[in-house]
Amino acid sequence: MASLEQSRQLVTEIPGPLSLELNKRRASAVSHGVGISLPVFVARAGGGIVEDVDGNRLIDLGSGIAVTTIGNSAPRVVDAVREQVAEFTHTCFMVTPYESYIAVAEELNRITPGSGEKRSVLFNPGAEAVENSIKIARSYPRKPAVAAFDHAYHGRTNMTMALTAKSMPYKSGFGPFAPEIYRAPMSYPYRDGLLDKELATDGELAAARAIGVLEKQIGAANLAAVIIEPIQGEGGFIVPAEGFLPALVDWCHKNDVVFIADEVQSGFARTGAMFACEHEGPNGLEPDLICTAKGIAGGLPLSAVTGRAEIMDAPHVSGLGGTFGGNPVACAAALASIETIESDGLIERAQHIERLIFDVLLRMQAGDDRIGDVRGRGAMIAVELVKSGTSDPDAELTNKLVTAAGAAGIIVLTCGMFGNVIRLLPPLTISDELLIEGLEVLRLLLADL
Repeated sequence: MASLEQSRQLVTEIPGPLSLELNKRRASAVSHGVGISLPVFVARAGGGIVEDVDGNRLIDLGSGIAVTTIGNSAPRVVDAVREQVAEFTHTCFMVTPYESYIAVAEELNRITPGSGEKRSVLFNPGAEAVENSIKIARSYPRKPAVAAFDHAYHGRTNMTMALTAKSMPYKSGFGPFAPEIYRAPMSYPYRDGLLDKELATDGELAAARAIGVLEKQIGAANLAAVIIEPIQGEGGFIVPAEGFLPALVDWCHKNDVVFIADEVQSGFARTGAMFACEHEGPNGLEPDLICTAKGIAGGLPLSAVTGRAEIMDAPHVSGLGGTFGGNPVACAAALASIETIESDGLIERAQHIERLIFDVLLRMQAGDDRIGDVRGRGAMIAVELVKSGTSDPDAELTNKLVTAAGAAGIIVLTCGMFGNVIRLLPPLTISDELLIEGLEVLRLLLADL
């Protein structure tokens, strides 16, 4: 494939005539339960650009929701996938196994936080990894209850909907949900600070609030696991106050509760570390179990649970698995993705992108009181929009900005319980020039609104 020119170009209105035609076909063929953020149909993508069927080139600040972290159709991934497809596409690891599954498990055991002996198991989407992490955790201490947090997002299966906090569009009308799921208060520095400045900055105090709920409403003797995103994704890219996560881990370890880190969105160099847990405390967090997906395989469906060997080995033989889990083509892509991150310095690249985005957004915030908060790490940065002169969430402004951005050729996503957060997830292969241009377009559009 010829290399894709790395420049924004609009040759039609967005969406263009060919995209509009495909959208008609979609409406008559695809379930209306599947939503579309921006109805442009993709022809090619790479670097920091998505090209649609009408020839428009859009700046990609979404990475397919943090999946194409190493860029779309990354060369090592393309080569590895071509080679594997020519050998075999599937045998099912549980029937006749193959080496690449083991190699991916070995790599995950190597790169995930924690120095002790580890094991991994492979699945398909992130929700499947999360669901299986709960199965594994429950089979270890033989306790029933699981605690998640306010603003959490963990997936769309029955179990993971129960863990997810937001009703619309994820849960509404789909119950009843899995039982024995409880919720504790999250550390949300911006919103906490509107009520209690100390709570906003003191993570240990915020953890004490959460632990109080866990002890009083569930009881440690009944609690199998606590699951949390080290940086919440769909909930609004919330980075908890310093000390919050280490205090939770400490409490879990003292009370025989499995601590699960859901790094589906924040993993694989996205935050300027291989995993977001590494930012927490002087030596980083060591979760008992860690769930990964999204950026794991350069765009192919793959997910994993990795963790302490004695916990991972607790389920009975054949208690874990699935027909497509650890598909050989996806495994080849994962090995190539990890090699790309490490060989191409993409962790450092994410740190550079963080500095660049914060430089622009903090200057914007200084001149616009509708930007309530700017937060995040690496190439996982959010802007929380509020009504001028207040801290009231402004979902209407957020939607108008995203719509205007799409029309201008900039792909951005929203998130947050109140629908008022713009999330920036550029591929780490985006050029500085494209990233700055995309941010400048957002700045001008926000000023116009």
